[in-house]
Amino acid sequence: MSALRPMMQRDQASAMLGMVVEHDAPGESRVSMTVRDDMLNGFAITHGGLVFTLADTAFAIACNEDERVTVAGGADVTFLKSTTAGQTLTATAARRARSGRTGLYDIRVTDETGDLVAEVRGRSITTDRRPPADSRPAATPDPERDAALSTTEVSR
Repeated sequence: MSALRPMMQRDQASAMLGMVVEHDAPGESRVSMTVRDDMLNGFAITHGGLVFTLADTAFAIACNEDERVTVAGGADVTFLKSTTAGQTLTATAARRARSGRTGLYDIRVTDETGDLVAEVRGRSITTDRRPPADSRPAATPDPERDAALSTTEVSR
């Protein structure tokens, strides 16, 4: 993928976490993230909220297929395996159903060996909102992180 959609170009949270969009197609996506030391909880394992955040980003890409803003109406997460710093997590989202303004999506989070880390079932709601104009604030420069950015990484 050579260019990120405007939605992801404005996503500063995913950029801060170093997420990389690997696949973006209507109803499906794949996003990866390398776990850093500052992503660990008090037990030295990846914070569950950050595992879910990765899944939520893949979910957002998969359910925003057109110019209408689609948001999460709810989600259920099941954590199956812990991970730690240095591991790469990948969230793969797939649409299961879409009817009217609602959708149902399954998101699988795996580690670099392919082991299942978490599963998420997301429910989407399409709103009447339009995406914001591309007037996002300028990002604070971070030379170390900016040097590591690839063309498919979520830009800040």
